[in-house]
Amino acid sequence: MKRSACLIFNPVAGKRNPDQDLCKIQALLEPEFNLDIWLTTKEVDAAQLTRKAIAQKASTIIVSGGDGTVSEAAGELIKTNIPLGVIPGGTANALALALEIPNTIEEACQTILEGETRTIDISRCNKKPMVLLAGVGFEAEVVEKANRDIKNQFGSLAYFLAGFQQLSEFETFEAKIEADEEIITVTAAAVTVANIAPPTSFLAHGGAEMVFDDGLLDLTIVAPQDQLSAIAASYQLIQSAFQRKSGEYEDIGYLQARRIKVTAHPPQKVVLDGEVTDTTPIEVECIPGGLTVFVPMSEKEKVLKKLEKFTEGELTVKPKR
Repeated sequence: MKRSACLIFNPVAGKRNPDQDLCKIQALLEPEFNLDIWLTTKEVDAAQLTRKAIAQKASTIIVSGGDGTVSEAAGELIKTNIPLGVIPGGTANALALALEIPNTIEEACQTILEGETRTIDISRCNKKPMVLLAGVGFEAEVVEKANRDIKNQFGSLAYFLAGFQQLSEFETFEAKIEADEEIITVTAAAVTVANIAPPTSFLAHGGAEMVFDDGLLDLTIVAPQDQLSAIAASYQLIQSAFQRKSGEYEDIGYLQARRIKVTAHPPQKVVLDGEVTDTTPIEVECIPGGLTVFVPMSEKEKVLKKLEKFTEGELTVKPKR
């Protein structure tokens, strides 16, 4: 018996042909799912469509689009236990990258069809859903500089290009950070509060490798004294992000907490899950185990599944000739 699923498709995400992509997704998923297909528009976003799907008792929500579309849907799935399938279709695809979800339609659909799920943390920032991170100061300026034309031309590299451009004109601000019972005041160029972050979001990687289900937020503070220090700090963070290891770095602070409040003087722009939305102050709270997501099977799980099929007689071993 087929499972019921809702596919929420953003036709304007990324640079691919939306008609071809939708046809390919349907061909791959419809043998397994009874698909209701809904397209986002300027008037109707993924959050509204997800609420509709929940009301209609969909057992699975599948989203094809960029990080903004995925975050909108995820925010409505908090504590519902309805699994979210992600088919990356945007520029950065940060959540997919962080969870190692493949970026091709074929492999992303296979991840959903295999049915392996993981329960991860999700957060709220100023009462808005936050799947990835909130960046204060430098990161918000970078995202604003990486406009649609640049992203269409260079993809996720656009953020690095905009970042290096922004390094030449970065400004500092006074930040007051309240993390659970701790209060810190610092002069910073960037403050990042992360729930999940891929290596490309290097400003979030001031500490150890992130754990997606530890019930804690990861706070990174970049506080350089000058442009040269800012370049050095950025280089160190990039190393930490891609090598997945941390170190004690001058001008970089890191801590973990369940709740974090950031106040800035003067007020700073805030980027939330890839979109510049607010200005400080922000209050972020982690919701442990709040989201269920389809993820690729580990090698161990693949072996166990093959063994299970073999013992049930579904898998046979061909003799060598």
